[in-house]
Amino acid sequence: MKKLLIAITSFALAAPLLVASPAMAENAQQNKMKQCNADATAAGKKGDDRKAFMSSCLKKEQPKPVTQQDKMKQCNADAAGKKGDERKAFMSSCLKKDK
Repeated sequence: MKKLLIAITSFALAAPLLVASPAMAENAQQNKMKQCNADATAAGKKGDDRKAFMSSCLKKEQPKPVTQQDKMKQCNADAAGKKGDERKAFMSSCLKKDK
């Protein structure tokens, strides 16, 4: 009886872990698949052309989001030669842009 109780308790504790891991991994792949599918549809791809497009799209690495630090480096480089209020205004507008 004690062994049965331990087995049931162990299964109850382990079951959510078995279900959660594959679901999280599939979610990223599903999102990528949805995006590639939308891109293929928007481009009007069909047949073998669509298959080739989907294959290459799904193999691509997703671009890394631009970090604030990357923006700051680029804006600093672009602001070379500017001084004072002109530089301050340029840096402010540059850092607000989506790159």
